[in-house]
Amino acid sequence: MAEQVTKKTIIEKFSQHAQDTGSVEVQIALLTEHMNRLTEHFEKNPKDFSSKRGLLKIVNKRRQFLKYLEKSNEEQYKVVTKRLQI
Repeated sequence: MAEQVTKKTIIEKFSQHAQDTGSVEVQIALLTEHMNRLTEHFEKNPKDFSSKRGLLKIVNKRRQFLKYLEKSNEEQYKVVTKRLQI
């Protein structure tokens, strides 16, 4: 339940219009939040290697989105990276 509330607040912060749930900015923000949750999980469970593999997939996916955003809209890229502190 808390995860859904967090997801909704992130979508509201980064969406460009009311129905926007899949723009690049929103996806980058959601992946960043998921990475932060997994990082906290690894502090408690350092031997969870299968989840570490999933984290690497998420990192690579976010990197692809960031690269696309930088090429297509450099100003928005700077705004998103500043807001997410990446």
